[in-house]
Amino acid sequence: MILVADSGSSKTDWMAYSPEQTLSFNTQGINPYFANAQDIVRILSKHKDIASIANEVKEVYFFGAGCLNPDKHEIVSNGLSSFFKNAFISVDHDLLGSAYATCGDKKGLACILGTGSNIAYYDGEHVFDGKHGLGYILGDEGSGTYFGKKMLISYLHKTMPADLRENFAMDFDVSKDMVIENIYQKPFPNSYLATFSRFMIKNRQHPFIQKTLHDGFQEFIDTNVKDYKNYKTLECNFVGSISYYYQDELRAVFAENNLKIGKTLQKPIEGIFEYILKREGILEKAS
Repeated sequence: MILVADSGSSKTDWMAYSPEQTLSFNTQGINPYFANAQDIVRILSKHKDIASIANEVKEVYFFGAGCLNPDKHEIVSNGLSSFFKNAFISVDHDLLGSAYATCGDKKGLACILGTGSNIAYYDGEHVFDGKHGLGYILGDEGSGTYFGKKMLISYLHKTMPADLRENFAMDFDVSKDMVIENIYQKPFPNSYLATFSRFMIKNRQHPFIQKTLHDGFQEFIDTNVKDYKNYKTLECNFVGSISYYYQDELRAVFAENNLKIGKTLQKPIEGIFEYILKREGILEKAS
């Protein structure tokens, strides 16, 4: 059995292939900046369906946020090896998985706009990581964490329009002390911040939300896309819930900048899964 995973900070999507069946699972996100090897084993052990096939898995291809750094790569590899004891383990950065899913064998810019944000150049085979992906404190422009932070700050500072503040208070029970505790004392502060970005979905037509989206996507372009010399000729491909749900606004801002957008996928897992099976020569055998 072959197992493929795409993981962000909030959620991990899994797909498994065997000649008899194809399976899909979801677990908590696995990010080595917020979880150690024991945490990974704990997350997987709690999922009964994954635990039931652990001994049958012979190959694991894991693409995850935070997995570029060798030390962090090792954390994930050790956790997966401890759980899937009979499997070959391959761990790569989530940007490579995103490139496989959106670009395939074509060159372009692989972009992530989900809980966090990132970008890298893909030459059709390899991803070349740049200076981006600085995380929710120093970066993550245009991400769920970025927009959630904007919503939360504008609410607490009372700069959010009164009608939106009323709606926000109905959706979220927040106070300054509660926010500080969740961000500075509890685990997964980036995912906590990203939850507040969901407020924008049902209020997306409000001018305040539209401006926030426009400014956030423009900052992603200015900080990330324009950092590449040939950015005007490269197609930008996106994965992640923010790029998927707000793709109309995203495409509008890119059009203002005369930039090209290719695919916008909510979840790259199916594209990664198909790419891996084709690369291993399995998809043709199965079809």
